[in-house]
Amino acid sequence: MEKYCKHIRLSNDVQEIPLLNAFVDEICELNGLDDMTTMQMNLAIEEAVVNVMNYAYPEGTKGFVDITSMSDDECLQFVISDNGKPFDPTTKEEVDTTLPVEERRIGGLGIFLVRKMMDNVKYEYKDGQNILTLRKKSDK
Repeated sequence: MEKYCKHIRLSNDVQEIPLLNAFVDEICELNGLDDMTTMQMNLAIEEAVVNVMNYAYPEGTKGFVDITSMSDDECLQFVISDNGKPFDPTTKEEVDTTLPVEERRIGGLGIFLVRKMMDNVKYEYKDGQNILTLRKKSDK
């Protein structure tokens, strides 16, 4: 059963990230999450949204990213969707964090962080939209 559902739409402009952070903070507070978990949620969601803002649309093109959050007693879910070019971040290979920094390939750390901080990450491309679903189980 759904506790609530909240939505925010941002343009593909990283200047709007403070609005995203406030949105995530509010949702985490509504769910009674501690400061550390809230920080992790903010980092994971910001990482996913910034990737959409930077890469989903051709340079100079105005686009949007929609973030919808749903919560129930079992989990907190964020759905990030956009109409940009199809891209499945879940197909990126795992970053080898055991390698020294200078030997690691550039990129991929964002989805690595998202996978580590969330309990479930799912991607689908449906009706011309990228849909990334991030779920965090409730500790309650």
